[in-house]
Amino acid sequence: MTNLLLQFVIIIYGFVVPKIIIEKFGSDVNGLVASITQFLSYITLFESGFGAVVKAVFYKPIANKDMQSIASVIKTSEKFFRRIALSFVLYTIVLCFVFPLIAKADFDAIFTISLVVVIAISTFAEYFFGMAYRLFLQAEQKIYVVSLIQMITYILGIIVVVAMALLGASVVAIELVIGLIFALRPILQNFYVKKKYNLNFEDATSSYPIKQKWDGLAQHIAWMIHGNTDVAVLTIFTNLAEVSVYSVYHLVVVAIKKIIQSFNNGVDASFGDMIAKKEDENLRKKFSVYELLFMMIVTIVFTSTLLLITSFISVYVKGVTDADYLRPVFGYLLVLGEYIWAIRIPYNSLIQAAGRFKETRKGAWIEAGVNIILSVILVFNFGLVGVAIGTAVAMFIRTVEFINYANKCILYRNVRCSMLKIMVSVIITVVVSFLGLCIVKTPLPDNYVDWIIQAVITFLIISSITMLSYCVLYRKEMNDVLKMFGRLFKRKRSEIGDGKIE
Repeated sequence: MTNLLLQFVIIIYGFVVPKIIIEKFGSDVNGLVASITQFLSYITLFESGFGAVVKAVFYKPIANKDMQSIASVIKTSEKFFRRIALSFVLYTIVLCFVFPLIAKADFDAIFTISLVVVIAISTFAEYFFGMAYRLFLQAEQKIYVVSLIQMITYILGIIVVVAMALLGASVVAIELVIGLIFALRPILQNFYVKKKYNLNFEDATSSYPIKQKWDGLAQHIAWMIHGNTDVAVLTIFTNLAEVSVYSVYHLVVVAIKKIIQSFNNGVDASFGDMIAKKEDENLRKKFSVYELLFMMIVTIVFTSTLLLITSFISVYVKGVTDADYLRPVFGYLLVLGEYIWAIRIPYNSLIQAAGRFKETRKGAWIEAGVNIILSVILVFNFGLVGVAIGTAVAMFIRTVEFINYANKCILYRNVRCSMLKIMVSVIITVVVSFLGLCIVKTPLPDNYVDWIIQAVITFLIISSITMLSYCVLYRKEMNDVLKMFGRLFKRKRSEIGDGKIE
């Protein structure tokens, strides 16, 4: 619930800041900021998927309450991440010289370099001070701590951006203050772990054996390409106005993805605990219930997004005339690609919890290659639509692999168990989308109030049809879902009454 609240705060932040930048500084500056942010994120390639591997390594010592091993894993991973932080400094220096040459815009080089430096601050702090501690908190199922810290910094960020914009501050000054605020996150995570847990770092080793250290590389690169290829391709082959258009639509799907991920955060830690304890039958039962619930949520959220994205963009960019933001076909394809991505989340979480990085790396390389090649080929003739198609096709290939591997090699069940649920989800989406056309065919809303009314009606109709369909088709499983939530709330109430929850 804390994480879900965080996602709503992030959504508000994600829409407020770009809106201010577009209105105050123009679409080209917004495209420049979005492009720099994406290029700086490529530093995580140096991480080589090490973070996901470390998180999986934490599960066994946490289950066994082996505090010495936990301290050693933190110390070993911290040493690795600090090397990445130093590499990031070098990468930032290189980007300061290269980026002004590849970005198709008439900005002063000093201005562009200044933006690169200030936007880099928070990423450096994350790797140097807090990445190891954040991974430990996630594996320890203390995601609410990370969420609360992030929530505070996002709220501070919103307040500061609005205030500085009203005072007439420059975009460089705004991004600098945001970077400094976000740099507080890793420092606070570091402080919390050292204060809360009795970890002896003096006797801990900084060379703890972490198996499959490099086997997460392929998965990590595929993840990086999924999130960053489109902006890089558009920056190189089109212009910053197109990057701005992409970034505005991407704001919507990122917001939706964060909401979806909030229902998944911490689940991989639960799966990891069951796998470490070899509770195979319990894992199959719990995963089946979770899979059904998650698929229902994905159907409701992404079908609603598909029908509402164009009308929202029309309100969000109302009055902006320096770029054409109304691209409905692009919006539909972008949502479709993320819908395919969301379907694979439960299976990806299960694979990561089991530490099966080596076994699934081939598919990751294929996904990355398909995404890059198709995006580059199609961008020349189709622009934004081309990169969206490239991403969607790559997502589909990888999602099929995840579903197949998770069922056959971890759950040891027939893959049809998952495919039937997915088919139901897709059929509902197609049918409801056609029914929803009668809503979205009305004139585009003029303001947020009109859009909210349209969104509420659309969401309620889609939710009702979807939940009714699942209750009819999966009556037993839906009863299990209700019983699970009943036991959960009963247990939490009991823990609060006994004083076990602070």
